[in-house]
Amino acid sequence: MIIICVRSFSRSTNAIKTEIFMLIKRSSDILPSEITPEAVYLKRRELLKMAGIASAGLVASPSLLAAGPVPGDAGKRLEGIRKSPFSTDQEPNSWSDVTTYNNYYEFGTGKEDPSRNAKDFEPLPWTVKVSGECDKAGTYNYEDIINPHTLEERIYRLRCVEAWSMVVPWVGIPLADILKRFAPNSDAKYVRFQTLYDPKRMPGQRRRILDWPYEEGLTIAEAMHPLSLMAVGIYGYELPNQNGAPMRLVVPWKYGFKSIKAIAGIKFTKRKPRSSWEKAIPSEYGFYANVNPDVPHPRWSQARERPIGAGVFAGKKETLMFNGYGDQVASLYTGLDLRKNY
Repeated sequence: MIIICVRSFSRSTNAIKTEIFMLIKRSSDILPSEITPEAVYLKRRELLKMAGIASAGLVASPSLLAAGPVPGDAGKRLEGIRKSPFSTDQEPNSWSDVTTYNNYYEFGTGKEDPSRNAKDFEPLPWTVKVSGECDKAGTYNYEDIINPHTLEERIYRLRCVEAWSMVVPWVGIPLADILKRFAPNSDAKYVRFQTLYDPKRMPGQRRRILDWPYEEGLTIAEAMHPLSLMAVGIYGYELPNQNGAPMRLVVPWKYGFKSIKAIAGIKFTKRKPRSSWEKAIPSEYGFYANVNPDVPHPRWSQARERPIGAGVFAGKKETLMFNGYGDQVASLYTGLDLRKNY
C-alpha cells in the first residue's frame, strides 16, 4: 500500500487543499491508470488514522471531514433531518465540489459561473404556481409547500450527461408527498416543472442559449417514485443559490439536466411535455434521459464517467445502468425500448 499526499490550490476557495490517496494493487483486470472509487472505498477517517493524522486530533468526524470546510455564509442550518434508507453508503463529495462545479445556465455556462454569479440572488420570498390536471391548483408560498413535511437526508449519486459524476448529500422531501397534496386527477399523466424566469436576477437568461424559462418533465409514475426528491438543502444546510435555491428536483437515475433548479411552476398534464434541452437539440437530448451506458451521446460515449474530486490518480469508472438504481426503477420502463426512448 502507498499513501500519497497531494496539495493543490483551489481558485474557488483561495485555499490550499491537501488530499490523501491510498493506492491498492488489485487483480490484473484493473488497469493501473484506473482505480475505481467503489472498489477501493474506505472511509476517509480510517485512511487518515493509518496516515497518523486522526491520532493528532485533527479530525472531528467522518461526515464533517467529507463536507470539508463549510463557509460562514453557507446559510441556515436545517433542523429535524432524518436519515433515509435510500441513501448510498458512498462517501459524498466535498462542499467545495458540490457548490463550485455546476451546470446552471441561468447564471452562466462555465462550471464556476453559478457560484460567482448567483451570490446576490435572493431566493426568498418564493412562490410556486401549481396548475393543470389537479384539484388543488393555485399559487403556494415556499413555506406552505415545505413546512408540513419532515426533511430527509438522501445521499445520492449524480451522473451528468457530460460523463462526470458526484455523490451529493441532499436534504429534501419525497416529491410524491408534495405532489399528492395538490390532488392530481386521473388525467394527470405527466408533470411539467418550470424554473423562475427573471433575467434581471438570473443574468444567463439574457442570452438566448435556451428557450427560457427552463422546463423539464416526468411521467406521473416517475414523479411519484419513492426515489424522486424535492431538495431544499445539502449537507444539512439550506440549498445554496448555485445549486438551485430554494427548491430543486433530484431524480438520481436520470442525467443531471433532468433535475431542474429553482422551481417556480408545477403543471400536471395529459400530454408529454417537451423539456428545454429536448426542444433545443432533439437529436441529442430525449425526454426520458435515463442514465444508460449502452446508448452513447452523439458526441461522446456514456459507457464511462469521471468522478469529480476522486483525485489525480483516479481514472474513469464504468457507468451503471440507471446510475445504479436499476433495482428500484427498471420496472417503470417495462416494454419500453430504452434505445429509441432515450
